[in-house]
Amino acid sequence: MVEREIPEQYLEGYARLLADVAATGRRLTRDELSARRALGERAAEAGYGMRALVRAHLSAARTAWPRGNASVDDALAAVQQAVDAFAEGYERAQRLAVRQEVAARREFIDDLLYGRSDLGRLAERAERFGLRLSHAHAVAVARGPAAYDEGDAVPRQVERALIARFGDRHVLLSTKDGRLLCIAPGHQKEMLTVFAKQAHAATDGGQVAIGRAHSGPGGVVQSYKEALSALEIAERLELDDPVLHAADLLVYPVLARDRQAMTDLVHHALGPLTKARGGARPLLDTLTAYFDSGCVAAEAARRLSLSVRALTYRLERIHKLTGANPADPAQRYMLQTAVIGARLLGWPADGE
Repeated sequence: MVEREIPEQYLEGYARLLADVAATGRRLTRDELSARRALGERAAEAGYGMRALVRAHLSAARTAWPRGNASVDDALAAVQQAVDAFAEGYERAQRLAVRQEVAARREFIDDLLYGRSDLGRLAERAERFGLRLSHAHAVAVARGPAAYDEGDAVPRQVERALIARFGDRHVLLSTKDGRLLCIAPGHQKEMLTVFAKQAHAATDGGQVAIGRAHSGPGGVVQSYKEALSALEIAERLELDDPVLHAADLLVYPVLARDRQAMTDLVHHALGPLTKARGGARPLLDTLTAYFDSGCVAAEAARRLSLSVRALTYRLERIHKLTGANPADPAQRYMLQTAVIGARLLGWPADGE
């Protein structure tokens, strides 16, 4: 790519300044430094590269290099001061541009996820960030041991990895409520897979949930909510999978949709466990381990650090209290559904 030629306006007064300083031995004044900073800001806003600007300054210095008895040291000091002030203004403009970009992206994310803008305007703003809201998109959400903000090292590390792999095409990364957020085209599943891998590593083993792909602006919101729901379900059910797919967890929102019915089932099927010595928790943990291990007694006993005999005793105790046999396929489904419901509802509470 051919670099643009630097216009003379960004070197305004530079040669005259160099000659005067070299002849008098003075340092640049505050106003002169301020003027160089202002030129640096304007050059940054115009989109000129820093390397080309420095090269233009050095070239101008060679052309206007003082002759005769002028001090070389003073001339070099003037070049250093002028370029340093120019670079300071350039960097200040760059930092401001980055902050404005971050603020615009955060505002867009908020409006997109909370519907605070009309759809036409939202679609126009989405184009700026590489999203075409008429197409299907999926959202991945990553959480780690800490809350993350836009400028933190972790989001920048994940973003660099994605850009290195896919460029900046049609994928948007941001943060929301301390979590990392990635919006990608629904057919580009590899993008979300790579995001999940990078986010898991960058957050020291954090957990990532991926929503299903949906079309339109409302589809982004729906996918985002599915990802959040998957993280919430994983927390309640103590699922430790590094990557969760909302499509694989659809049964849990269905079960929790009628909260009153689920509460009734939990109390009816598992309520008698509260009469056991030590409360319901040990026996509920036994059922959880038993079902999670595919109803294999030896594996369930290993997970609970029990002997198979002790586990069998607990299962018999559960059968006696509830009237339902966990080992009986005909009765297992009700108990297993009730166990899932108990975990979703946080039952039993402390002391039960």
